[in-house]
Amino acid sequence: MCPNHTSNLDITAVSILTKNNFSFMGKEELLNGFVTGLYFRTVDIPVNRKSTIASFRAYKKAVERLENGMSMVVFPEGTISGNYPPRLVEFKNGPFRLAIEMQVPIIPVTALDTWKVLWDDGLKYGSKPGVCHIFVHKPIETKDMTVDDADALRDKVYAIMDQKLQSAL
Repeated sequence: MCPNHTSNLDITAVSILTKNNFSFMGKEELLNGFVTGLYFRTVDIPVNRKSTIASFRAYKKAVERLENGMSMVVFPEGTISGNYPPRLVEFKNGPFRLAIEMQVPIIPVTALDTWKVLWDDGLKYGSKPGVCHIFVHKPIETKDMTVDDADALRDKVYAIMDQKLQSAL
């Protein structure tokens, strides 16, 4: 699964949406949080983005989990956008290479308004009651793709999610 990331609420939303055995892959700094640290020390896969070797080890763990029938959730932006209202930032290539190498489909997920319910704009943060709208797109098959197709797959997923976000404005 490849969701956009506009709020910490996105993690909860994707957890509720994903009904099977899954694991998040996320930045190593999540080990420092009380709740996220618990998950990233046990179930999820932390990534040290400053170390190529550590990133490769995390990638290999993701491969093992996919081979064992788990689903992976990777936020392709690698961060929560600092723009308000949030816009998609450039996607990392890792989730798309992983999907192609493992020949598993990518499922784009667009959180349209989680940032309105739980926000952190860099100056202030807060929450309010509300309903969040999450859109699960059709899976994109990676069969017959090679690693050379990773950039095109990344761009396709970006375009799908960006179009959905733009239509919600």
